[in-house]
Amino acid sequence: MIAIWSFWSKPYLLARKQIWASERHHLLSWILSVQLAKKHFRKTRLVTDEYGARLLVDGLRLEFDDVQIVLNTLDEHDSKWWALGKLYTYRLQDAPFIHIDSDVFLWKPLPIAAHPPVFAQSPEYFYLGESFYKPDALADLMRQYGGWLPKEWQWYQSRGRVQRAECCGVFGGHAIKFINYYADLAIRTIKHTNNHPVWQKLDDSIERNILLEQYLLSACIDYHNHSNLNHSAIVIDYLFASESDAFNAEKSAAAGYTHLIADTKKDAIVANNLEQRVKHDYPEAYQRCLARRRISS
Repeated sequence: MIAIWSFWSKPYLLARKQIWASERHHLLSWILSVQLAKKHFRKTRLVTDEYGARLLVDGLRLEFDDVQIVLNTLDEHDSKWWALGKLYTYRLQDAPFIHIDSDVFLWKPLPIAAHPPVFAQSPEYFYLGESFYKPDALADLMRQYGGWLPKEWQWYQSRGRVQRAECCGVFGGHAIKFINYYADLAIRTIKHTNNHPVWQKLDDSIERNILLEQYLLSACIDYHNHSNLNHSAIVIDYLFASESDAFNAEKSAAAGYTHLIADTKKDAIVANNLEQRVKHDYPEAYQRCLARRRISS
């Protein structure tokens, strides 16, 4: 199975770089993520745009078996859709894969020897109206402005207050046709002409990216299994049984897995630990990271 990273630079350059303690720490995270995963996967791939290739391959000299410079086509899209590069990457794949976010560090191999149809970091269960997941709020806006949502979303949201999304710190599997279908459906929802007024009205209280990447994935899995469309179940396996397990220090250490979510990217202690680890384990890459102004030019 191939390990894949993606980097669409537009969201990072316009806003997303601010979520890191510094640009240096963003690059250090890339070094550690790629170097650790290379120990566990026989083949690696980067899906990016021209800027990303200059930054990560020419500048940091990260070694991938395959580099696909295809995400320049996304530059016409709103940079708020930072998950769009990941969705395009999922749709592009034609063989089993695991996509790894650049803030994820695999100290141990993932438990994927059983060839799961779909694999993700952990399920995230929530109650409608009581979570940062707000599929009902987005659906209300869609109805108000004549937008369009896939049948999978509408069916899944109607199933009750207890809902689920899939955390995609790592994501992939062997059910390639299904994964391609889900990713294409998410992209079609983002690009649908009827939804443009909704995206313009949407404020930061509704996090569009996790809804289209993580909630829609759950909706597609459960709808597929309920409808038995292809007479085969789409089973999803997880590294962790729950969101709380994924960020429990003892359990994440036992799994050999670190995911720097949200404000941990700015935490001073975490940033220092990241820097010291890369400096010690990958000194040549660390020195290239220090030359980031030349890398980015």
